[in-house]
Amino acid sequence: MDSRESKEADAIRRRRECEGCNRRFTTYERIDEIPYMVVKKDGRREKFERQKVLSGLLRACEKRPVSASKLESIVDETETYLVDSPERERTTSEIGELIMSRLKDIDTVAYIRFASVYRDFKDVREFKAELEELLNKNDLRKRSRD
Repeated sequence: MDSRESKEADAIRRRRECEGCNRRFTTYERIDEIPYMVVKKDGRREKFERQKVLSGLLRACEKRPVSASKLESIVDETETYLVDSPERERTTSEIGELIMSRLKDIDTVAYIRFASVYRDFKDVREFKAELEELLNKNDLRKRSRD
């Protein structure tokens, strides 16, 4: 029936009428201000920043044939994962794994670049093990198609 800002300007006050019994009532709509948090490997908590995820993806996909719309889609999916979660916090490992699974399907070089930073490979052996695992999965996919 009527909508207006509350006196404190922190909510929308709406006057409504029940279609069943015609009784009138008031509802207040407030913006959800609790930020979504990311729990880092060392236990620190940071506010989720969309731009930070996108910049990491841009770095991984530099000089690769990956469209900006695909990267935006990955960021959207990551943000949706956080928003749809019953908890307000997610670990970087959960977020990183989600991003890597999407990158792996789009561009394997970008995936390896992202994984090398995300997984913090300590030496060439760890890097090689990741590459071998990726190559083995690709071989299995090719065989199953043939």
